[in-house]
Amino acid sequence: MAVPTDDAPGARPATEAPSGAPPVRAFLGLGSNLGDRLRYLRDAVSTLEDVGIVAVSPVYETDPVGGPPGQDSFLNLVVELRTDRSPHELLGVCHRLETAAERVRDERWGPRTLDVDVLWIDGVTVDEPDLVVPHPRLWERRFVVAPLHDLAPDIAGDDALEAAEGLVQRRGPLDDL
Repeated sequence: MAVPTDDAPGARPATEAPSGAPPVRAFLGLGSNLGDRLRYLRDAVSTLEDVGIVAVSPVYETDPVGGPPGQDSFLNLVVELRTDRSPHELLGVCHRLETAAERVRDERWGPRTLDVDVLWIDGVTVDEPDLVVPHPRLWERRFVVAPLHDLAPDIAGDDALEAAEGLVQRRGPLDDL
């Protein structure tokens, strides 16, 4: 699946970071519980190579949190990036990945082919209606904290992992599944 990762023609330019800003470490959370979950994750990770992937966490499986009953389990992972993109540019990348996976937003926390969230950007805090960084529920959910802990124990230490709610099952590296 080819997904454009640059701003679409006519899109308003991002204003958070000046042109030529030095790259920073950023983390995106990816999850899928509908359709070919592994394919959606693989396609998204492959597309993110153009954005500056440094590392990909192991895949974790978990029951859905919130939303309607009867949903299938999620496969989740975290991707570490080294990027000079602004927070809103990263949010645009997340939305384009979800669109490429034909995500439908019928109900809050409903089943989805692909969910991609900006979790953390080193040294950056955003609190706007369309984007909050760090992610507002980051520390509550073990399905996010566990893979983040694998990649960045300096951000998500053992205490954060213990405090996060939910059960997760480590499935292994994405390339091995």
